[in-house]
Amino acid sequence: MLPAVLVLLLALVLSGAGFALEALWWIALIVLAARLLGRLVRPAGRGGRSGHCYHW
Repeated sequence: MLPAVLVLLLALVLSGAGFALEALWWIALIVLAARLLGRLVRPAGRGGRSGHCYHW
């Protein structure tokens, strides 16, 4: 009985991890699309360069 419970618990943990990784991929794609849209929509700043939220 104990091995069956352990196998079921392992399957539950692995399926939960798979769902979390899938959700992280979707969030990463949404953030990437938002950044690219921000680059296209934002008007050019001084010197003709597009504005950034960071300065290097």
